[in-house]
Amino acid sequence: MVSSEAKSPRERYRAQVRAEIKERAWEQIAAAGASALSLNAIAKRMGMSGPALYRYFSGRDELITELVRDAYRSLADTFGAASQAGADVAALAHALRGWALEDPQRYFLVYGTPVPGYHAPDDITAIASEIMATLLDACAALPSDGPATPFDTHLEGHRDWADGHPAPPAALRRALAFWTRLHGALSLELAGHFTGMGFDPAQLFAAELDDLTGLRSV
Repeated sequence: MVSSEAKSPRERYRAQVRAEIKERAWEQIAAAGASALSLNAIAKRMGMSGPALYRYFSGRDELITELVRDAYRSLADTFGAASQAGADVAALAHALRGWALEDPQRYFLVYGTPVPGYHAPDDITAIASEIMATLLDACAALPSDGPATPFDTHLEGHRDWADGHPAPPAALRRALAFWTRLHGALSLELAGHFTGMGFDPAQLFAAELDDLTGLRSV
């Protein structure tokens, strides 16, 4: 990677403009959702013409791809740092919740309703697989939770989503349960559906995590 010091003034300016475009895009997403993203509106906000902005991003999909890539890369790096520090499944779960609460719009861009007509390129799928691999490693390290279930048997023949990870079926099931249940709790919390219900969402998240890991809080 070329350092910022080694870049030419034109390259540094281009990088600055692209960064500002992405910042304005996040503002739009926060206000109206990713499906309403408009490059022309961003250009107007920045005092540029539409054609001028298209010199930096060729279209809406390229801009969304940059935002999605940044979001996934951020979570992958968060998981990677936690894993290198010895994080277990519980620590990864709390890292996920902290990352989500830090920027709910970033969370919803990658784990919310898909943007109509948008399809992510393969390199983004690879980053998502990296995140799942870290989770699968942690789930594989957990002790066995009993005899195989019917879903374990099903997963043995349907593990393409694990991208070649050698985790046993029980670990695959735990990883899926972790991903679906904790994302479910997070999505409801971030969307405000727990507001007024009178309980602490952090305690719900912890209780779900206890169930998933076979632990019980004292």
